[in-house]
Amino acid sequence: MSLEAVLATIKDHSVKFVDLRFTDTLGKEQHVSIPASAVDEEFFEIGKMFDGSSIAGWKGIDESDMILMPDASTAVLDPFCNEATLNIRCDIVEPTLMAGYERDPRSIAKRAESYLKSTGIADRCLFGPEPEFFLLDDVRWNIDMRGAHYSVDSEEGAWNSDKRSDDGNIGHRPRVKGGYFPVPPVDSSHDVRSAMCQVMEKMGLTVEAHHHEVATANQNEIATGANSLVLKADELQILKYVVHNVAHEYGQTATFMPKPIVGDNGSGMHCHQSLSKNGQNIFAGNQYGGMSEEALFYIGGIIKHAKALNAFTNASTNSYKRLVPGFEAPVLLAYSARNRSASIRIPHVMSDKARRIEVRFPDPTANPYLAFAAMLMAGLDGIKNRIHPGDPMDKDLYDLPPEETKNIPHVASSLEEALQALDQDREFLTAGDVFTDSFIDSYIDLKKRDVERLNMTTHPVEFDMYYSV
Repeated sequence: MSLEAVLATIKDHSVKFVDLRFTDTLGKEQHVSIPASAVDEEFFEIGKMFDGSSIAGWKGIDESDMILMPDASTAVLDPFCNEATLNIRCDIVEPTLMAGYERDPRSIAKRAESYLKSTGIADRCLFGPEPEFFLLDDVRWNIDMRGAHYSVDSEEGAWNSDKRSDDGNIGHRPRVKGGYFPVPPVDSSHDVRSAMCQVMEKMGLTVEAHHHEVATANQNEIATGANSLVLKADELQILKYVVHNVAHEYGQTATFMPKPIVGDNGSGMHCHQSLSKNGQNIFAGNQYGGMSEEALFYIGGIIKHAKALNAFTNASTNSYKRLVPGFEAPVLLAYSARNRSASIRIPHVMSDKARRIEVRFPDPTANPYLAFAAMLMAGLDGIKNRIHPGDPMDKDLYDLPPEETKNIPHVASSLEEALQALDQDREFLTAGDVFTDSFIDSYIDLKKRDVERLNMTTHPVEFDMYYSV
């Protein structure tokens, strides 16, 4: 929307509240609602002050005043609020400089797009993430001094095949690794996904498909169209918001955790990406897979910096329980055409306009603004320094013998390793002041808290392995 359209929408739809939204470092949407009567033309010039010290990894209490600066083009009516509410996404502005805050994820993503143009390599990047998620019927956990436990349940879970209930057992369930992709009633979430898709379209997303995913216990995917970096990150936040809230309305709970179910496939977020200049896709060419030399160099940059990228693309300790052999998660840093066992795939397409790469190791715990920006910066570093990815691997990498896999680089095996790699390999990110050393340090410190909390907490599996030693 234009500014004028926003003000007209407020009037025409009798909007009562305007919800100002932004994304914190961890990737979680935050918001504050203000009366619609407070929104006029001047509001879009001065924004709203808020306390930045309350956001983890941001300001200290002595310099906490910051500005939520609304982006009128992102305005969309919220379909879940009882009172008519208009959601507007905001950038975080540093009041002393009146510029995007160096630790604001959306401002970082904007700087990445500006840097791309400054290189002359391309003037637009497209991102198409494919986040997967589980729909569960019950989830419980507890952590205290006495011990720790968690339990998840889904009517669709294969473990419920012998469950007794007053209504009887329907029997139609996907087997372990058997959910891709049967029709209902085995696919029990078809109608829920359809409802999600309709809401997403009302909120401006282009839905391309929805389907059940591989795992039992109700794993799903909704595919939406690609968009430029910042806009696609905005859309991914909308997608998550819709999935969580529609699931809630259906009496279910949705999670984007990469590995909530032990012994079955986890949830990834494969990221399609390409670059264009003057309307021409510069990834199209006559090299391997119909790609250009620039596209191969972009792949080379992703592979070279993959472990540092993991800190952003696989941003949780749980991420690395997905990145293990045996569950279709790509752990080997290789590329190939059409080969889904490679961590970077070159999809088969019918048009040069659609030439792209698919980076398959990310997952939905990633902050999309940071992950997309980091992958772009790695790819650009590959192009600038002509980093060739080597020979493609056109074989099933899941079944390679150990003597072959030892010569292929791997993704990080833990968040701790990824953070160490990021600390040591950050120069490609700080080019053009897209990411700053101050932000990277704060991000590492923030994520180390997750690592330390997990490392110091006794795990139930340890009782099974060590209690009788």
